[in-house]
Amino acid sequence: MAEVLELAPLGAASGMVRMPGSKSISNRVLLLAALAAGDTEVHGLLEADDTRVMRRALAALGVEISRAAEAWLVRGAGGRFPVKEADLHLGNAGTAFRPLAAALAVLGGEYVMRGVPRMHERPIADLVDALRAIGARIEYLGNEGFPPLALHRGSITLEEPVRVKGDVSSQFLSALLMALPLAGKAAEIQVQGELISKPYVQITLNVMRRFGVDVRRSGWQSFALLGRRYASPGKLHVEADASSASYFLAAGALGGGPVRVEGVGRDSIQGDVRFTEVLEAMGAAVALGDNWTEVSGPPGKLRAIDMDLNHIPDAAMTAAVLALFANGASTIRNIGSWRVKETDRIAAMATELRKFGARVEAGADFLRITPPARPKEDVLVNTYDDHRIAMSFALLAAGGVPVRIADPACVAKTFPDFFAQFMQLA
Repeated sequence: MAEVLELAPLGAASGMVRMPGSKSISNRVLLLAALAAGDTEVHGLLEADDTRVMRRALAALGVEISRAAEAWLVRGAGGRFPVKEADLHLGNAGTAFRPLAAALAVLGGEYVMRGVPRMHERPIADLVDALRAIGARIEYLGNEGFPPLALHRGSITLEEPVRVKGDVSSQFLSALLMALPLAGKAAEIQVQGELISKPYVQITLNVMRRFGVDVRRSGWQSFALLGRRYASPGKLHVEADASSASYFLAAGALGGGPVRVEGVGRDSIQGDVRFTEVLEAMGAAVALGDNWTEVSGPPGKLRAIDMDLNHIPDAAMTAAVLALFANGASTIRNIGSWRVKETDRIAAMATELRKFGARVEAGADFLRITPPARPKEDVLVNTYDDHRIAMSFALLAAGGVPVRIADPACVAKTFPDFFAQFMQLA
């Protein structure tokens, strides 16, 4: 793919598209299938950089994963990784690094976990502190509180509740939830502070249930595990990605539509399906089926919004770009988790939105975006090696504004053929 991709205006965006599998679900399924008793046939698994990172790491740990017709076959290791010493490189895949770190810490062994430079800037202290408190032995190999990590054999005890902070990343809680059943004992996790991104934890609980482990939840502060181990469901279908769907649904709102997304509907277990609430608040017409979503735009400009989008942090980026086409200033609140993602997304989005003529106020956990009369054309968007920035700003084309995207290949992290699919909406 070219170093800079030029996107011409789409005109009246409409059509139908089938989404790739959910990254969040895919990497959870891969990990639990690898650790379950029995083999799992996985259909709809996302084929992208982040899932390849997880597959390579699991293979390095001795798990057999093979392609079988239109599915993947994962031969479960029965709760123990065969390889007890390994040096693992996990790129910038948080959905691989954090849960795998917790699993390896609980199981014991001698492992090194590292990633790309940006991964070494993403905090992991809250997870490491929680694991150390129950007997895990984890060493920082670089800056305190950040990867890379060295994991050593420890002695896990679960007599007392496991405590973890919830206000930086929900992935820390998800990692503990998936790892603790490997100890084979009852356990309780207590969340300290306000838990962010709750729908992603719900995804974790749903996937764990598919592998035979139920978690008793008391609100979002306490989670009880009963000591059951993972067992394969035999066959499992990965739901299409609701975060990726947001770009196509937003294109329907901007370009008139209708745009229909197949694979994500009212039965979705993903929180980002609620991006439709943002589109409705902006004046778009939304229709939902069990397994599809369709959006058409309003006759005039989109309405400005003031919304707390903590529950859909990835799709909130799509809303920020839509704000360039609204009839007034929009405020997107409670998005502090953007600061510790693939890049500092609050700073990056503010910088790129301003290039189009918007006035942007960026706070610790919010963006306020006052749109121009019309966004500037042929702007070069820097993508910061962040797939969601690249995909979000493609929406300018759906709004009739030519745009140039730097490093478009970064979308391979979750959606390798995104631009080809997106431009078919014309």
